[in-house]
Amino acid sequence: MKDFIIPWQDDRDMGTPAKDGAPVTLIIDGFEVTVPEGTSVMRAAAEAGLSIPKLCATDSVEAFGSCRLCLVEIEGRKGTPASCTTPVAPGMVVHTQTETVKKLRRGVMELYISDHPLDCLTCAANGDCELQDMAGAVGLRDVRYGHEGESHVSARQNGEANPRYLPKDESNPYFTYDPSKCIVCSRCVRACEEVQGTFALTIQGRGFDSRVSAGTSEDSFLTSDCVSCGACVQACPTATLQEKSVFEIGTPTRSVVTTCAYCGVGCSFKAEMRGDELVRMVPFKNGEANRGHSCVKGRFAWGYANHAERILNPMIRDRIDEPWREVSWDEAFAFAALKLRNIQARHGVGAIGGITSSRCTNEETYLVQKLIRQVFGNNNVDTCARVCHSPTGYGLKTTFGTSAGTQNFDSVEQTDVVIVMGANPTDGHPVFGSRLKKRLRQGAKLIVIDPRRIDLVRTPHIEAAHHLALTPGTNVAVMTALAHVIVTEGLVDEDFVRERCDLDAFEDWAAFVSEESRSPEATEAVTGVPAAELRAAARLFATGGNGAIYYGLGVTEHSQGSTTVMAIANLAMATGNIGRPGVGVNPLRGQNNVQGSCDMGSFPHELPGYRHVHDADTRAIFERAWGVKIQDEPGLRIPNMLDAAVDGTFRGIYIQGEDILQSDPNTKHVAAGLAAMDCVIVHDLFLNETANYAHVFLPGSTFLEKDGTFTNAERRINRVRKVMAPKNGLADWEVTQELARSLGADWGYTHPAQVMDEIAATTPGFANVSYDMLEQRGSVQWPCNDAAPEGSPIMHTDGFVRGKGLFVLTDYVATDERTGPRFPLLLTTGRILSQYNVGAQTRRTRNVVWHEGDVLEIHPHDAEQRGVTEGAWVRLASRSGETTLRATLTERVAPGVVYTTFHHPDTQANVITTDYSDWATNCPEYKVTAVQVGLSNGPTDWQTDYAAQAAHSRRILPPVAE
Repeated sequence: MKDFIIPWQDDRDMGTPAKDGAPVTLIIDGFEVTVPEGTSVMRAAAEAGLSIPKLCATDSVEAFGSCRLCLVEIEGRKGTPASCTTPVAPGMVVHTQTETVKKLRRGVMELYISDHPLDCLTCAANGDCELQDMAGAVGLRDVRYGHEGESHVSARQNGEANPRYLPKDESNPYFTYDPSKCIVCSRCVRACEEVQGTFALTIQGRGFDSRVSAGTSEDSFLTSDCVSCGACVQACPTATLQEKSVFEIGTPTRSVVTTCAYCGVGCSFKAEMRGDELVRMVPFKNGEANRGHSCVKGRFAWGYANHAERILNPMIRDRIDEPWREVSWDEAFAFAALKLRNIQARHGVGAIGGITSSRCTNEETYLVQKLIRQVFGNNNVDTCARVCHSPTGYGLKTTFGTSAGTQNFDSVEQTDVVIVMGANPTDGHPVFGSRLKKRLRQGAKLIVIDPRRIDLVRTPHIEAAHHLALTPGTNVAVMTALAHVIVTEGLVDEDFVRERCDLDAFEDWAAFVSEESRSPEATEAVTGVPAAELRAAARLFATGGNGAIYYGLGVTEHSQGSTTVMAIANLAMATGNIGRPGVGVNPLRGQNNVQGSCDMGSFPHELPGYRHVHDADTRAIFERAWGVKIQDEPGLRIPNMLDAAVDGTFRGIYIQGEDILQSDPNTKHVAAGLAAMDCVIVHDLFLNETANYAHVFLPGSTFLEKDGTFTNAERRINRVRKVMAPKNGLADWEVTQELARSLGADWGYTHPAQVMDEIAATTPGFANVSYDMLEQRGSVQWPCNDAAPEGSPIMHTDGFVRGKGLFVLTDYVATDERTGPRFPLLLTTGRILSQYNVGAQTRRTRNVVWHEGDVLEIHPHDAEQRGVTEGAWVRLASRSGETTLRATLTERVAPGVVYTTFHHPDTQANVITTDYSDWATNCPEYKVTAVQVGLSNGPTDWQTDYAAQAAHSRRILPPVAE
């Protein structure tokens, strides 16, 4: 009998993927087993707790049948078929341990071992090697053949040396490739194809000269198309592909399942440990967001936790031109509390505020906004989520009634037509990007709406049906033109609209979008999108089956970000693509807990659960829980705080896990606001750019050092589990609690589980969420309450949260940021695969091998006009400021458009961006900035001055000898 295992924790390798089908019953070694039709004999045996030896088989890829180790005998059939490629049949009787199959398996294993080094005692995979395990499983005790390729030394194919003598490839910063240990099982090749979808690996050569190749014979793993997702390393059954950390530290001895702290996909990982030292992060196969896959950041870029630049001791200073001095936690809290209270005594209760972090847990974020509302006594709380996805909250709450995406990530497997708008999933959300590419290879159609030719537009294995390369800033015009085609050509899903939507609002909207001025032909001059191409895309989306829309910051970070989100919602409702698998409106959140930070009440006008502070009943819930009166007027957003600081009325701020000087627009204005304050408290891992203006630095803890939860882009609440003790002594929630206590609060939490209990008691969508439930379930998608006790994978299945779906008129209003003779180009910004947000974490890992600095993408035509050549230093200037960086010439951007990332502070791309923002939420308009590009001899005066000021600000006095 099998031992009882909580299903989400059972991550055994079942050999082949699970199948869906009618139940089939068979007999394996005398045990009756019932599995779905299409299941392999190997997996059926595993379901019964019976293990069949295997090498080429793994349940992350389809069966291959090459190793011949999983042979079985089946009554009534001749021979010994491979169990991995043999599907079950009703009444089938299988024998897995006959003398015949035992003998054959030992013979097969002899051949593998005869051509494999026997350096097990010194091999990094010793104790973690499937070849070693299988040799034991088949009872191999001797090898009759010549060893280490002695009988194959003369074997050569096409002049290539035997793989035994090929050098180890150590070019990749995170793993090695040792061809001498390769058994040519093709698992890595198949993982690269089927799971990641990069197709970077092949098998080169024949016979004993066969080996895995990363591209051409001249390529290494670093120079090839490999994206270092780790799928090949995870699939490898030997030490052929092995993490360098295992060589350096040793084989892990225990593991803890936790959640990645990078993007909004929210991948689950097993943090594999040796003692209290992290050896590697392995994607957890039962993680419902990632299904056992990973990217280069989550898989490998965790070294920042041990980086030498990490600050582990609290520090204070009276003025920002003074060096830092290290103090005890108690002294730091007392210093901060005295400054904050003095500010309020002199300037009023509203003279201080705080910023929550989308990198911190739900519990930590909840406590920061509670600190501000209960202890500071005001609503001056904002979050980095507002500067990226607040239009999502406003737009979807207006149209659907709730501020979140509608689907789970599994839904993409059932979609037929996908719109990707203003997002670059292969770089920004690569695990979801891999799942999307897999569905596209299966036949789904793709429409990309983006000024830039992202990778999804065309690769050797997928190609978008349509790329609407619009002019930056014209999102609303494009979406309304799509709607024009759908309405005027009779492609509306009338049954859905009649049943699920507000008919009066729909009729007004239909009349609005039907106007000739909103046709593709009328808007072509504005959007730059050919009318015929736009019409074809509209017809495809409306008639192609299940239609899903995925969008990112290229939608929200505009002056009409909220309008575009509502236009997306309009399109989904008009075509009936809401409320079932394979469809929906899906915002791809940029950081790991953007959704959670919004859920937890991080906006100045909303309490947890997206309830307005004007609502007396909602305030009463928190007033009873917290024992104080809550202000009924919204507080200040970040731009308002900075403006008030310059005016002298806002004097103090607590910033947890956010670097507003690098991430927010118009860097010079941010710096002026921070410099005007009397007390800036930065709570973070490193002395970031904002800390240049700080008076108190409270060292933070990494996701490896804390308990809590993150909520990903699909509303999935995932546990974050402490892997090691906080190196700074306190988890982030404890730091916030101690600051509150220093200000007189009587908080007494002893574990984040108690904070979640308070969240559940005050926030309807989280009513049934608890750590006990998450330990049993693994994860859950909100809303999770009495109405949805199992959570809500798909939203709006029977009706919209607001009742009837609301169509909203979406008139195109051009941004006030215009090009002209001085600034003729449009700058748009984005991310790159290897880096994350402001780069504070990834820049302190070996990911810098792929991206040492931000570069400016410019079209060859624009470059030629300016005398710009590949790699040249260029000056990038706007009405707000200027910076310099290297240029790269590419046709990924259209003439008139330039593009850069914002990962490196020495570039400070946001010194270029303006103060223009979304009309509804103040989300900055990062994606449309009028600029000029010209040749440069080096850094601008501003960059030079900034670098000097930053270096001066980061001085730390040596500890005083006792």
